Amino acid sequence: MVKPEIGINEKNLQKSTGLLAGILANEMTLYMKTRKFHWNVTGESFMELHKLFEGQYKELEESIDAIAERIGKLGEKTVGTMSEFLKLSTIKEQPGKYPTSKEMLKELLDDHETVIVSLRKDVEECSEKNKDAGTADFLTGLMEQHETTAWILRRYLN
Repeated sequence: MVKPEIGINEKNLQKSTGLLAGILANEMTLYMKTRKFHWNVTGESFMELHKLFEGQYKELEESIDAIAERIGKLGEKTVGTMSEFLKLSTIKEQPGKYPTSKEMLKELLDDHETVIVSLRKDVEECSEKNKDAGTADFLTGLMEQHETTAWILRRYLN
């Protein structure tokens, strides 16, 4: 495989793609959790939350693809199995648990906020340590998407 010659040394490219693999794992775990909640939400706000979660998992699908492509642009292969994602993810699944709609909203809010905090650190690392402005900019946009989703979820809980 021809390595990219884009002004970032190989060591820093590997650091950036390692960060991106962890971010991809979090996005996949959050995607599956959001999908599960879409399938299992009940109550008087069923249809509204069903549609809300659908919009959110579709947005996550787009992010997942963009992250995987970013890893490829930087010259690495992308992890792609659930076992790899679960090993790398800091977002945790809750097998066998079916929370109330309010608990779903709170859990997703907590997960998005966890991702936001992590992305802030990753932006700084990519920018300052890895000298990878492209990935830092990409992650800033991703962080802003999560901030918007967290804001929307927070509004349901106020």
